[in-house]
Amino acid sequence: MADVAPASPAASVPTADGTPALVSLRGVSKRYGDLLANDGVDLALAPGEIHALLGENGAGKSTLVKILYGVIEPTAGEILWEGRPVSIPSPVAARGLGIGMVFQHFSLFEEMTVAENVAVALPERAFDAVRTELAEISRGWGLALEPDRAVWTLSAGERQRIEIVRCLMQKPRLIVLDEPTSVLTPQESERLFETLTRLSEAGTAILYISHKLEEVRRLCRAATILRGGKVVATLDPRASSAREIAALMVGSEVGEVRAHLSKGTGEEVLRVEGLSLPPEALHGKPLVDVALSVRAGEVVGIAGVAGNGQSELFAALSGERLASYAGDVVVAGTGAGRLGIDARRRLGAAFVPEERLGHAAAPSHGLSDNTVLSHHATSGLVKAGFVAFAEAARIARSVVGHFDVRTPSDDPAARKLSGGNLQKFVVGREILRGPKLLVVDQPTWGVDAGAARLIRQALVDLAAKGAAVLVISQDLDELFEIADRMAVISDGRLSPLRPASAWTREAIGLEMIGAHDEAGAALAREPA
Repeated sequence: MADVAPASPAASVPTADGTPALVSLRGVSKRYGDLLANDGVDLALAPGEIHALLGENGAGKSTLVKILYGVIEPTAGEILWEGRPVSIPSPVAARGLGIGMVFQHFSLFEEMTVAENVAVALPERAFDAVRTELAEISRGWGLALEPDRAVWTLSAGERQRIEIVRCLMQKPRLIVLDEPTSVLTPQESERLFETLTRLSEAGTAILYISHKLEEVRRLCRAATILRGGKVVATLDPRASSAREIAALMVGSEVGEVRAHLSKGTGEEVLRVEGLSLPPEALHGKPLVDVALSVRAGEVVGIAGVAGNGQSELFAALSGERLASYAGDVVVAGTGAGRLGIDARRRLGAAFVPEERLGHAAAPSHGLSDNTVLSHHATSGLVKAGFVAFAEAARIARSVVGHFDVRTPSDDPAARKLSGGNLQKFVVGREILRGPKLLVVDQPTWGVDAGAARLIRQALVDLAAKGAAVLVISQDLDELFEIADRMAVISDGRLSPLRPASAWTREAIGLEMIGAHDEAGAALAREPA
């Protein structure tokens, strides 16, 4: 249990609107050597309040919620629960106090059932009781789950429900949600918002972390904005525009992406026809008769919920997995389905995978070394077995300068960069090669508003210069902002490509769950 101190004379700590707080953070700081991750943070939540915690990457959000959930200890400051100072030394203590946390990344055992995964987190309860309560809570809150289904058979949205129901079964009075809609279809997001509203009405406080500012404006009544570890504003997000909130997050105005006007009449740079591949891993997705094309000068977007074949499609396009026939993947007029990644690079292709650290960049190597990894096949950095390190360092510095990559030193190891800065580097590294084709998977995953805007603008500008750009993304706002044509991937199958303006969110959501006929009907209902 949490260590609760005797009641303080200042037992009523108000929130912004004067309501007595359920939880208050006063002057909370956390120092790591010379880095002050949190600097005197004040935050208060009332019972039933849905409060957003916003900030760019590295602003201190994760550190703050880890302090609140007992994962790390603050260097200074205090936490008050119903006006009483408390010490929260562990997540167990946090849960005992009434704090639940739903993390961005799922912590589930694939081979176990839904009920078994929930029971693991509730060892003091009998399994049959857990299974019964799980069914009742999931049904009562509109979070339908089958207790005896194996987790590996579930969609990303259903897995998200397990995490939420598991949290609800601990009877929390405060729930912390970290990017909860990042793997949900539009319809699943709507159901989540309904559930959170009902929880709020029942008195549960919710601390909501998200980069999706429009959903924050819709759902939350208050928002605390961090920048550089400090609180720079506490406001009602409904009274400000997303651009105004983003400007507070990054410290300067965040403009809109300047769209290019693609006529879609350039030469076909990428063509995929009848691409089918078996799943590579036990729980992977097969690709089934995938067909698409990307022309010079356009951005094509592939939407979909995580785990529906995006990574398999990227691997097949990049050459990390070979197709059955050369003609399954054609790059710049050459059958490339049986060519490896370096051979495809020499045809003018460039690739940015989803995983920044470990896939796109070697964590312990400097940025110049990481430049060699993708440039060696086309930039002459390796000759007669020798690496031109000076040239690699020059290219890396150019990427850093052109893409506003914030680095702690001249040539830091990739793992020393924040997620947003590393993403700017790996995208910029490929764009500066001047490719004919760029395939990028989740270009702004977990990236703050300023970095996301820079990356999206760079993709649009590359297409405007005549490159073919294929963007695989779970962020529908992103695709609607930059894509000329879009398709949806579901269970390893790709829908027909349509102009982005022809799609609706309803139709995309239906395609995401494989309801192709209903999606077609939804599009047909839209006025021409």
